[in-house]
Amino acid sequence: MRIGLVGCAKSKRADPAPARDLYDPSALFRGARCFVERSCDRWFILSAKYGLMRPEQVIEPYELSLTDASRTERRSWAARVLGQLERELGSDLSPHTFEAHAGSAYLDFGLVSGIEERGGRVEPPLQGLGLGKRLSFYRRCGCL
Repeated sequence: MRIGLVGCAKSKRADPAPARDLYDPSALFRGARCFVERSCDRWFILSAKYGLMRPEQVIEPYELSLTDASRTERRSWAARVLGQLERELGSDLSPHTFEAHAGSAYLDFGLVSGIEERGGRVEPPLQGLGLGKRLSFYRRCGCL
């Protein structure tokens, strides 16, 4: 199964909404959401506050980012998300390929290595690209 992982965004709606809609003010989030909805069997949002979220989960707006977190806090967050993934998908992630549309603050502190240690495969299609190139990618794909 192909699983999309989309990083949350700083820009949010002002009122509670399903997670898939809360970050709509962010073009980057909209592009990533559109892309994984087309390319993945299932997808989740990586939230600095809530960890792993189902798209339909209704949440309140919040102000928290992993880019401001310490290395220790990022590692703790990654461990939390791995636990949430195991609850959603089981401890053996070998049947799954994870398409990661998130920044290094979300991926580089144990999340990718943890998925791989559990047998999963991670594909970060936009790794190393800056914001402008990511947005261009989503535009070319018809997602913006």
